[in-house]
Amino acid sequence: MKTAMTKPIKLIVGLGNPGSEYAQTRHNVGFWLLDALAEHCHVSFKIDKKFKAEVAQAEYHGSKLWLVKPITYMNLSGEAVQAIARFYKIEAASVLAVHDELDLPPGSARLKLDGGHAGNNGIKSLIQHLGTKQFYRLRIGIGKPPRQGVEHVLSKPKADEKKLIDTAIHKALQTLPQLIAGEVSSAMKTLHTD
Repeated sequence: MKTAMTKPIKLIVGLGNPGSEYAQTRHNVGFWLLDALAEHCHVSFKIDKKFKAEVAQAEYHGSKLWLVKPITYMNLSGEAVQAIARFYKIEAASVLAVHDELDLPPGSARLKLDGGHAGNNGIKSLIQHLGTKQFYRLRIGIGKPPRQGVEHVLSKPKADEKKLIDTAIHKALQTLPQLIAGEVSSAMKTLHTD
């Protein structure tokens, strides 16, 4: 069976909040994945104030990738992505946003193209600043909260939940070579098989 090809990924943005008080919270799952990817690629993030982000350039499976962690807060993430995408002439269809997802249980990760923001202010900002919904989202499950959603996303996961989230991040990283190459259907098939 032939695998559907789309545009390869050139920019991966992790969504989260800057600062040590947020570093271990569920809302920073996007940062966690980017940190793991940067470590794997032996690159370090450096603050680039003109892009309002921590930025690293990585070689990954023969592709050059921009890794981006905005230093704005979550709800302004689109500012950094728009600035970098415009500067390096990267179209929205080659952008992958990694973020936490309340509607998925810990241990799950799902990939999608297009769609609304589903209440995620980081995705809402990306849609606004990129001027389109046509970019990829890698959603890492953090589970439905037993209490208020804001409290849930801005708190640390329990040890067993953190272990499941780390497993989902590891699985997501394993599918990145396919996704970066534009083999989206194949990446989805791998990722969505729990």
